[in-house]
Amino acid sequence: MVYYFTSNVVSPAAFIYVGKDKFENEDLIEFGLDSDVWVGLLPRSRNNFLPRSAHVYVRLRDGETWENIPEELLVDCAQLTKANSIEGNKKDNITIIYTPWSNLQKDGSMATGQVSFHNPKLVRKVLVRARENPIVNRLNKTRVEKFPDFRAEKEEFLKKKRNGERKTRDQLKEKEKLEKREREQLKWQKDHAYDDFFNEENMEASSNQDRDPDFLDDFM
Repeated sequence: MVYYFTSNVVSPAAFIYVGKDKFENEDLIEFGLDSDVWVGLLPRSRNNFLPRSAHVYVRLRDGETWENIPEELLVDCAQLTKANSIEGNKKDNITIIYTPWSNLQKDGSMATGQVSFHNPKLVRKVLVRARENPIVNRLNKTRVEKFPDFRAEKEEFLKKKRNGERKTRDQLKEKEKLEKREREQLKWQKDHAYDDFFNEENMEASSNQDRDPDFLDDFM
């Protein structure tokens, strides 16, 4: 089961979701989307996260990147992370980190629900000084429990992505063909710009061959 929240601090509203437990977190790690940003607690050591830490995800909207998430939305994600992490919720001045889903790394040596990162340079930090109940309560009022089929959702996402990429390639090819035809037409026009001036009729008209031998007398 996954908890879905709606954040109305941005328009259109953003959707945040949280795994109920470490097993759901495993599914979220495996079947996340390229448009997802992962939010969690700063690990105690290099590869271990605080026990029972929440895994919070926010799905980016068109035009957003993980580096330009609106600050108000990031605060909502950070407060949810703190509120849903047992140890993190007990402390003040905790550090929340976030990174693109694609940067999450998982291997067999890690416990259920634990992750590390492919590239630590793609991880950013947010300081949460204290739990802000007005924010948490606002988000909790929007909470919906769902039992999604993560695998099916990802397959559908990848299918739409492939279709979009194929459409873009086809449009690019059509554009290139059109530009090629236009270049060829311009080249032909340039190469044949004087064809009408050198046709047989005009050449005969400008030739002295068939003129009266005394035609030069007209200029005398």
